[in-house]
Amino acid sequence: MIEVTWKGGVTFESVGPSGNPFTMDGTPAVGGQDHGPTPVEALLGSAAACSGIDVVTVLNKKQVPFTSYRLEVTYERATEGDWPRPVTAMTVRHVLGGNIDAAAVDRAVQLSDEKYCTVIATLRIPVAVTSEWKIVE
Repeated sequence: MIEVTWKGGVTFESVGPSGNPFTMDGTPAVGGQDHGPTPVEALLGSAAACSGIDVVTVLNKKQVPFTSYRLEVTYERATEGDWPRPVTAMTVRHVLGGNIDAAAVDRAVQLSDEKYCTVIATLRIPVAVTSEWKIVE
């Protein structure tokens, strides 16, 4: 289970089974205080990090050295004013530094995209989402 707790304003703290918390906040336009990424930023960052972990793991197993690595996520959302404003497209760009075999990088990214990355795989399928509520005293 992941527990997300309101911290005031529009700030929430998320804690999952790992026990490692992180804070999400709304933008200042909706009352946020810049205490953390927005939920959409966290979602897209999670997709990139998931893929990045896979790529690093594959390259390390193949003993392919690299000197730097970052991921850039570009995305499109539904038009401002349309609610909800889902992300309609995203691109994850893997930027690696060093004298690296391009074929090894291509294969590592392909394996992440097609086999290993749970977050990206989840974004590609319809996910059944159920909302429930209860009041506690």
